[in-house]
Amino acid sequence: MTLGDEIVEEGPGGSYTPSEFERLGRERPEAFSSIWTELGFCFSLIGSIFAAEYFTSGFNILLPVLTTALQIPSQAETWPASVFSLVTGAFLLPSGRLADMFGGKVVFVSGLIWFLVWSIVAGFSQNYTMLIICRALQGLGPAAFLPSGIMLLGSLYRPGPRKNLVFSLYGAFAPVGFFAGIFFAGVSAQLISWRWFFFFGSIMLWVVTIASYLTIPSDQEERKDCEVRMDWLGTFTIVPGLLLVVFAITDGSHAQNGWATPYIPVTFVIGWLFLAGTVYVEGWLATQPLLPRDMLDVKGMKALVVALFFQYGVFGIYLFYASFYIEEILHASPLLTTAWFSPMCVGGLILATIGGLILHLLPGTTLLGLSGICYILSVVLFAIIPTNPNYWAYIFPAMICATAGIDITYNVTNIFITTSMPKSRQGLAGALINSMLFIGISFFLGFADLAVTQTAELGQRESYKVAFWFATGCSVVGLIVMFWGVQIGKAESRLTVEEREELERELKRRSSHHVGH
Repeated sequence: MTLGDEIVEEGPGGSYTPSEFERLGRERPEAFSSIWTELGFCFSLIGSIFAAEYFTSGFNILLPVLTTALQIPSQAETWPASVFSLVTGAFLLPSGRLADMFGGKVVFVSGLIWFLVWSIVAGFSQNYTMLIICRALQGLGPAAFLPSGIMLLGSLYRPGPRKNLVFSLYGAFAPVGFFAGIFFAGVSAQLISWRWFFFFGSIMLWVVTIASYLTIPSDQEERKDCEVRMDWLGTFTIVPGLLLVVFAITDGSHAQNGWATPYIPVTFVIGWLFLAGTVYVEGWLATQPLLPRDMLDVKGMKALVVALFFQYGVFGIYLFYASFYIEEILHASPLLTTAWFSPMCVGGLILATIGGLILHLLPGTTLLGLSGICYILSVVLFAIIPTNPNYWAYIFPAMICATAGIDITYNVTNIFITTSMPKSRQGLAGALINSMLFIGISFFLGFADLAVTQTAELGQRESYKVAFWFATGCSVVGLIVMFWGVQIGKAESRLTVEEREELERELKRRSSHHVGH
């Protein structure tokens, strides 16, 4: 019997052969009474990531039309897009803790309902201020259902091929939602009204919310006696800290006197003071910190978090500036832009589905290296794109590389992090993953916007290229950090964290018993 390489012949409750672990990793979890319940659960989780991506990607396509319709000033154009990601990212860790405290289902369904309400209200926006407020409040929905969704997936499925497949399907529908957002935004902007983008999304959300309520197994009962508590002091320092810092970075390029405008450096400094307070609170005061130190003690976790922060930031820059470049520099219509983005949908579906079948065969490090190269290529192709580009030589491969980068990274890291955490930490695991995604997008998009503004004298086309070169540098840093600091093996059938701990206790008990005799 060996524990380190996961070839275990004995586990809690009896002896297991490797083939039996493989069987356990393929079986339907006991929480689902039938295959139909499991399918309903999968539809709910897939629908949630679909909706989150729909309102992220489509809004970027809609923004040029909204700028005219709601008379959004140039200095405020970035906000309707970035405030959604910013609010989502800032509230993910507290929401993940709530899921660990009260159960994944209640937080998941509540987040969907909140998201649905503010999506409908956003469709009735009368001015850009109302739109920005609605987008900010929308962001609280994904902050609730994204970490709790990963928590439910990670806790219901044991490590193995079935978990890999479900996680891959979850990741596969991110590009489908991404493309659906672009498609409905193009149709709404060009053929109907921009308001229908929000109404179409609300109809989808309503269906997903009903399915979630009916099919997701309740885990409230098993959380009743849990000793997990909310870290309020950590919440009241990290949330305003993130909001203020990213606000200063984003607004600094558009304020009247730039960074010389008094409120920009003031909010920036106050934000960092809050974040410094977060480090102190989480490291020395909190008994149950939002981000426990031992979560980062997993081998390679620190480097993985840093790399994801950079790489997800690159993806955010790509989404925002690729759509603006295609529409404003190449003068493509909203529907043509939709068609040009379609490879992200098809490629994402193929990559994620194949990933579910090979994640237990190929080392995660190899796959992450491939995705890192794809991040670089996606932005380099736009950085060097000529004045009258050939779609198949530049835009098509950039789209394929962008979807390969995000899909491979998201799937591999989701499975690695959730498999490395016990059930009591699954909510925080989901929050950590998505925090890197949304905070990375907001943070680096703010710096890219600053770079574009500061180089405006070069002309719109060249200033957009500055953003892509900035993203190229960030993607190289992400790949280097991933290459040197992250080692992830195959996603094979294995013991859960709880089973490993129980087995280790049993081995120690037997060892001490043997020594005593």
